[in-house]
Amino acid sequence: MIKGKIFDVAVDIRKGSSTYGKWVSAILSEDNKKMLWIPPGFAHGFCVLEDAEFLYKATKEYAPELERGVIWNDPTINISWPIDKPIISERDKNLPHFKDIKIKESI
Repeated sequence: MIKGKIFDVAVDIRKGSSTYGKWVSAILSEDNKKMLWIPPGFAHGFCVLEDAEFLYKATKEYAPELERGVIWNDPTINISWPIDKPIISERDKNLPHFKDIKIKESI
């Protein structure tokens, strides 16, 4: 984290995994200097809590045509987001529910 604070979330989307559909989160900030490693087969989302700048590494080159997502407030996953009225992009408002996404078998 270069600046600010975020609520960072990873969701296991590996079919057949014992933690399929479960999520973990961490507060990442310039003060606590924490990081969250998100392995292949997990979805990633975040909520900005303070004006933030951050960097992340990826295992492969970014390919926008492969980008997918899950609606932020999906009732199946039921993430406890730390804010009541988030600002959501039009793209993210229209993402599918967890039960409707196409997922590869467990990695």
